[in-house]
Parts: sequence; structure tokens; C-alpha cells
Amino acid sequence: MTGEVVVECGGRAVSVAVRRSARARRMSLRIDPRLGPVVVLPPRASLAEAGRFVHAHQGWLAERLARLPEPIPLAPGAVVPILGIDHEIRHVPAARRGVWTDQGGLYVSGRAEHVPRRVVEHLKAEAKRRIYAHAFALAARIGRTPCRVTVRDTRSRWGSCSSRGDLSFSWRLVLAPESVLAYVVAHEVAHLAELNHSAAFWRVVAGLAGDPRPAKAWLARHGAGLHRYGGGPP
Repeated sequence: MTGEVVVECGGRAVSVAVRRSARARRMSLRIDPRLGPVVVLPPRASLAEAGRFVHAHQGWLAERLARLPEPIPLAPGAVVPILGIDHEIRHVPAARRGVWTDQGGLYVSGRAEHVPRRVVEHLKAEAKRRIYAHAFALAARIGRTPCRVTVRDTRSRWGSCSSRGDLSFSWRLVLAPESVLAYVVAHEVAHLAELNHSAAFWRVVAGLAGDPRPAKAWLARHGAGLHRYGGGPP
């Protein structure tokens, strides 16, 4: 990040993060699912130019912000999907069991102010466990081994595969149905054999996860909503 631009939208001041990109050829404005409004600058553009650009697109920004779904704090009483199945967060301060699930409940012990953090930690741990298991099992089926597997809170992609065989995934995949998580892992594992999106690549994906179209359609329709959980207003 290189700063911010503040603009009035819908009667309130909105901070727009400024990000510089060596690959950008022109300025662009977008809504990050987690961070809110972001203006991307090419290397030689100034912060003043970014401010003029954002103010020129003030109407577009206000319209897009108005269409954003409300964030869902991970607090007691909230409902969060785990592998696509809704679980209500229930605070049981004296239980001394950490975080666990049971019959549609996501139970959290300890102090109330620690509930959101402990829920996120639990979800990340569950995502790592499932993604790691899928990644290494699927890679073995095609005679490959990932160099490294990481799980983070990525913003723009659900998964990626580097040229050296490093796989990276969003922990928020654990919120999606299991078939969607399995498809994304299969997609990136397939890149270990085909680092492209050729017909040969899609044959590998189909061999690992079946028809990819239902999972791709689910992500296109519901994927952005997974970033609502644990967020706050931009």
C-alpha cells in the first residue's frame, strides 16, 4: 500500500486504499471483498493523480458500495457455514474445551472478547487439515508432489500454483461445500502436471474431481460472499 484517498459516498467519508503495481498500465478502481475500495496505480502515477481518478469515479464507487452485502462478525449468535453447512456460534465460557462443533453448533469456550479470533483460528486449522490431505492425496494420483502447500487469507484467487510447484489456497474455502473445496484443490494440483489451461489440463482436473462446472458455477455465484465472514465495514 502507498496511502489512501478519502472521498464522500452516500453521505459518508470512504477511505480508498492506494496500491502501486509494476504491472499496471493505467489506473483502475475496484472493490476488494475484504479490504474495501482499492485504486491501483501504474509505477509513475502520483497520489494526487489517484485522488483525481477516484473523485472522477465517485458515482461508480457509491453505487458499488451500496450493493455490497453486509459483513458478518464472527460473534455469538452468528451463523457461519463449515463445508457449506450452517453452524451457529455459541459461547460457552466455562467449558474449557477450546472450539468444537456439534449438531449444527460451533462452540467456543473462554472469554467473550476472544470468540471472533478463536473462531477464525479454528476455521483456518480445519481448512489446512482438509486442504493438505486433499492436495497430497490428489498429487500422488498423478505422480506429483507439491513443493509446498500454504493456506492464507488470499483476496483475489482461491488457489494458485507456482512454476516450482508451490500450492497456495484461501482458508475461506472451508466455508464452501466440500465439493467446491475439492475442485479448487484439484485445479491447482492439476497445474503440477500442466501449468496452463489447455485441454490436457482440464482432462487432469476431470480425472481428479469430475465435472468442474458445478463447482465453478457455485464460486461465481457465492464466492464473493465468503469474504463477508469476519469482516467489518469498508
